Amino acid sequence: MVEAPGMAPATAEAVEELTRLYRELPPRPAVEEVEAAAAVLASADAEEEARLAEIDAEEAAARARGRPAVPTELLDVLREARRNAVRLRALQQRKEAAHVVELERRFKVFDDLIQRASRVLSPGDGGGGGGGGAVVVDEVVEVEARRRPELAVAVAAAATEIDRGSKGGLGLEPKSVSTLRRAASAGNDTEKLGLIQVASLIESSAKKGTRELNLRGKLVDQVEWLPVSLGKLQDVTELDLSENRIMALPSTIGSLRYLTKLDLHANQLINLPDTFGELSNLINLDLRANQLKSLPTSFGNLTSLANLDLSSNMLRNLPDCLGKLTNLRRLIAETNELEELPYTIGSCTSLVELRLDFNQLKALPEAIGKLEKLEILTLHYNRIKGLPTTIGHLTRLRELDVSFNEVEMIPENICFAASLVKLNVSRNFADLRALPRSIGELEMLEELDISSNQIRVLPDSFGNLSNLRVFHADETPLEVPPKEVVKLGAQEVVNYMKNMVAARGASQKETDKRSFWAWLHSLFGCCKKDQGIESIPV
Repeated sequence: MVEAPGMAPATAEAVEELTRLYRELPPRPAVEEVEAAAAVLASADAEEEARLAEIDAEEAAARARGRPAVPTELLDVLREARRNAVRLRALQQRKEAAHVVELERRFKVFDDLIQRASRVLSPGDGGGGGGGGAVVVDEVVEVEARRRPELAVAVAAAATEIDRGSKGGLGLEPKSVSTLRRAASAGNDTEKLGLIQVASLIESSAKKGTRELNLRGKLVDQVEWLPVSLGKLQDVTELDLSENRIMALPSTIGSLRYLTKLDLHANQLINLPDTFGELSNLINLDLRANQLKSLPTSFGNLTSLANLDLSSNMLRNLPDCLGKLTNLRRLIAETNELEELPYTIGSCTSLVELRLDFNQLKALPEAIGKLEKLEILTLHYNRIKGLPTTIGHLTRLRELDVSFNEVEMIPENICFAASLVKLNVSRNFADLRALPRSIGELEMLEELDISSNQIRVLPDSFGNLSNLRVFHADETPLEVPPKEVVKLGAQEVVNYMKNMVAARGASQKETDKRSFWAWLHSLFGCCKKDQGIESIPV
């Protein structure tokens, strides 16, 4: 330790003791970390209140429906257990944030003590220390330089600030230490982030004006919700929170007005906040593989949305407000529990791709025919018994899949969907017994699957499918054409049907010719007999 001129030995020992105490302190949290901790505490309180309110709402709904015969006391125990579990989870989430806040509070106390020591030893305060205040500061700065050599520049800057009389100047060095520690750990992609680290990252990203933030699979499993500070990311245009275990989003997410791409797939989201509809610039939204049972009414305000993936959720219906998404081009809603589509689907006139596989749909609304730009429509594994007559209005439709349904009939006007390239009507089992007679009008058809149906005869127009390259009729009891021909390939089937119809036409002409002469013979024979003239052999 360097003694200031004129400093008494006892005073020097006191300064050395202060220096030693400072050396033993843990690293001070960064400003961003403190702000993040405060945000986490606020979010934890809000999340706890929301969860408790949700439990109360579920209990009220259960009472309204009428509980099964369960003892009242047992129901009370269950309710209290659920509420207590919510409180415990909230307490766990607060733990780290509370530690950071308390740590910063203790550092501020130490800052005040250092400043008091500096004032006591400074000449202006009459302490007779002969510049001892500067020595205290120098000692603390020297300690930081030895503890963190790589921070020499930051330490020098801190010394300058302290010399200028900056209150709390000692806090600058630990801030740099903490920032460097985070930067070093950020290079390790395998390290996952706790709630406080997420909140800190949000704070720093907000200050830097980050535009793209990727947290795919980077959150520890205990992070079930995000802090309210998420709303500070107002410059972000692309946000990836996928493959975590997030159960709820803060209402502040509606503040991300410049967001164009949001990926939330493979989480545990149960619902979306009403403010979700405020993301007016959102173009790509991935919500697949969550636990969503409904969408908020504000969802219709996402009028810029072009690509929406809702697959692998628990949706029983889609809201009527879906019709407001007039720029929507791609809607994936497969693997849900949908029983019907809203009639307003017809207003989504920009739709090009609509996938509804693995649901409980029994029919399609007639409004489906208004989707004149639709090119792909898949309904694999539903309970559909028939297609609407408006299906013929889909003049751009290139792929149609209604396999694994209960389809009994395909409407004749499907021939107007003249752009069809791929048609799959397989595995409707005992229900589908015939193809439409007009199927030959689909001159662009390249792939056709009629497997596992009860079709026995192909329509005569089948011979017009000159572009057919793939034809499957496995486990279908076809008689015309025979199975031997089917095994030879699609074009052989087409040629067989074409030749059969041509031969039948020639035979019919010969039959008609003979019928004509027979009729003429009978006519003249009758006339001659009436006039007493012998019949003239024909």
